Amino acid sequence: MNRELAESLARSFRDRFGREPQLFRAPGRINLIGEHTDYNDGFVLPAAIDLATYVAIAPRQDLRLRASSLRFDQALDCDLRDLPARGGDWRDYVVGVVRTLLDVGHDPRGADMLVDGDLPMGAGLSASAALEVGVGLALSTIAGVALDRTDLALLCQRAENDFVGARCGVMDQFISCRGLEGAALLLDCRSLEAKAVAIDPAVRLVVCDTMARHQIADGDYNLRRRECESAVELLKVALPQISALRDVDDRRLTDHASLLSPVLLRRARHVVGENTRTLRAAAALQAGDLALCGKLMNASHESLRDDFEVSCEELDIMVEAARKAPGALGARMMGGGFGGCTINLVEGDRAEAFMSCVGAAFRAVTGVAPNIFCCAPAAGAGPVAL
Repeated sequence: MNRELAESLARSFRDRFGREPQLFRAPGRINLIGEHTDYNDGFVLPAAIDLATYVAIAPRQDLRLRASSLRFDQALDCDLRDLPARGGDWRDYVVGVVRTLLDVGHDPRGADMLVDGDLPMGAGLSASAALEVGVGLALSTIAGVALDRTDLALLCQRAENDFVGARCGVMDQFISCRGLEGAALLLDCRSLEAKAVAIDPAVRLVVCDTMARHQIADGDYNLRRRECESAVELLKVALPQISALRDVDDRRLTDHASLLSPVLLRRARHVVGENTRTLRAAAALQAGDLALCGKLMNASHESLRDDFEVSCEELDIMVEAARKAPGALGARMMGGGFGGCTINLVEGDRAEAFMSCVGAAFRAVTGVAPNIFCCAPAAGAGPVAL
């Protein structure tokens, strides 16, 4: 937990509103492997991290909601009975969560809210899901609504799908709600069963931020989901029992490849292969086979680049630099794609040398100084006690 940030947020809240707030924290996440599989009912291997969104909140006696951020200029000031339409900025995530709470039968109280955090925005560390989860936890708590953490994750996913407009799967919200210190979770995105997979403390999780930013609420991200759904509908001609690419294995895909266009075949091949890679990577981590886990991460990037086509020049340069750096075990792009971060599995005693080498190599090619840092698997969302 970033105690200094939390204390500063509480002081800012007192200065602005003249009252004592309750504080909540919702972490961002890394995903070791399992990209674009969650909305295909597949498998993912994320971990919550020690960077987070913090929400300070105090209830009001009326139905007014006032929400501000210390990171953005726009503020929200509305009546809960007359919520604004989507505006294309951070306030959409707040309004989306409030709307969804109302839709499922929970009546949030009016509140004053102030938000801050140490998660970089647009970097693929799921700052949007952390904001949704932090706001949802804060609003439900002051309203006396005891939401199960999985229910909270599903509610926040619905807010992003239905109001914000990004057709994401449940992974980001789930791990922000249910993360475990020291472990990743092997999550079945269909059943929502999750198994803790300990991460060897002898390795480091290194995030390399290319500083290239993306907007995934529409455009290519949603197009990829539609392409996956189209592939399922075409494959149902021969495989009527399937409901998602999760239900297709490599043999079946090969047998019925003629049903798909070349583009849809590549999309399906990534998802089918990525599910297999994710299960193998989780087993490798559990067995202490870090080298195999790293090789599977490498293969994931190549599939995301070539078959799913969601990488970009900056991500490919960063991955290439990482694989040549000391201590590298595995490197791949992470998140929706088209910019953001890579995730790297690195030998712990060589992490500093790795970060220095990758930063210099990336800067030499692009002229951009990347943000490179280690993160640790952390607990999921909860209240903050100062």
